[in-house]
Formats: sequence, C-alpha cells, structure tokens
Amino acid sequence: MTSPADRFSLRRTASLTRWNAVLLSRNRLAFVYAAVLPLLPLALLFSGERGSVATGAGSIVTMFLVIALFPVYYNVLAQFVSRRDELVLKRMRTGESRDAELLVSIALPGAISALVLSAVAIPVAAALGQPLPVNPLLYVALALLSVIMFTAFAYWTAAWTRSAEAAQLTSMPIILIASLGPLTNSITGMSERLRDVLSLTPGAAVSDLVRIGWFGLDGPGAEQTTLTFAETWSQAARPLAVMAAWTYLAVVLARRSMRWEPRT
Repeated sequence: MTSPADRFSLRRTASLTRWNAVLLSRNRLAFVYAAVLPLLPLALLFSGERGSVATGAGSIVTMFLVIALFPVYYNVLAQFVSRRDELVLKRMRTGESRDAELLVSIALPGAISALVLSAVAIPVAAALGQPLPVNPLLYVALALLSVIMFTAFAYWTAAWTRSAEAAQLTSMPIILIASLGPLTNSITGMSERLRDVLSLTPGAAVSDLVRIGWFGLDGPGAEQTTLTFAETWSQAARPLAVMAAWTYLAVVLARRSMRWEPRT
C-alpha cells in the first residue's frame, strides 16, 4: 500500500512551482521569452488590412507557435537540464519530493504563462479588428494540448542535452518541425505529397486548429469564415488526432529516456 509520503502532493508541488516561478522571473531573458515575446506576432495585425481574416490567422498562428516553443518547450528544457546539471534534482529526489512533483512544478510556470497569454490574445485581437473565436471550446483544447505536447517534447529533448547551453542546439529539431507546419498554408505550388507530410507535423496541427477553431476557415487556402460552430468539430478531427498522436509519442519517449543526473 502506498504511504502518504509517496503520494503526489499538491502542497509540495505548489511550493516547488512558486520556487521555479521566482527563478524564472529573476532570469530576464527567460522572463522576456515567457511574457513578452509571444505577444509580438500580434503586431502583424497593424501591418495588414484591419479585420482581415487572412492577416489575423497568420498572426495568431505565429503567436501560438511562439507561445508553445518558448514559455513552454524551451523554458522547461533549459530549466530541467540546468537543475539536473547542478544536482538539484538528485538532491530533491532523496527527500520528500516525488518525481512527478518535480516534473509538474518545472512545467507549471511556463504552462500558466502560455495559457494566460492564449486568453489575453482574444481581447487584444478583437480590439484590433479580429473576430472572436468561432469555437472557443476547440481553442481551449488547442491551448491545453499544446502545453502538454511541448512539455513532453522538452523532457524528451532533455535526455540528450548535456547542458543548458547545449539546449540552444538540441532544441532546434523540434523548433524546426514545429515551424515547418504553417508552410502548408502559405506556400503555393507545393506538391501534394510534401503537403501531406507537413500536415502531420505538430506545427501544422496547431496552425489548422487555430484557423478552424478561431477563424472558421475551411481548408489551407481559405481566407473567409465559412464554418459554423458545429462544422468546426468535424474539420478539427484530423489535426486533433495528429496532436494526440505526437503527445502520446513524446510522453512515451520522455518516460523511457528520462535522465535525473548529468552524463559522466
């Protein structure tokens, strides 16, 4: 039977999360990545025609990918590797803290930042002439799935990242895969085979869900809202399945490759 000390503790997790949040706020570069950089893509709304759905979709997609990659993915990766190399995680695992508590507490500051920024984007975009999300529930699901998926990617990447400095290089494959996805909606003349391959990347799934759930766009070339609330669910089935598959794969690989101590 599991003793109380071995169970997941919300109190310990909250305490560790506050500690990680304080450390994050003291790192100016990490704080800018978490709180400022993700909102910069909304500046694109000033450069296009006010209220243009095409401009709005491109801006929101870019913002969402920046939110997923920096406050969540890169922040979690750098923090975990830094704590591991300083033997902080090794010492904490010998005490009361459970593995799950350590992992959740490292991820929560970036996750909370990402979810808050995702919510703030709605009134900001609306003030700049963009429509409100056609399917708010789908938008919420996208935000939550993105946080979980890129957090799992971060812990997986940490397995082969030797130091916090090396994270700048080891993070590039995931950043590249995520960034390639939106190209399916912006490049004309792309072969159908290449478009189908890119549509299976995490970035493409995020892009499709933003375009479907927020703007009600039907297809990669659509520039006008045509989908109703009910119709967005059927259109979102494929990108949701892609995100779910990537999330499952990342979680499995992260669990198998998790390293709590520096490589010798």
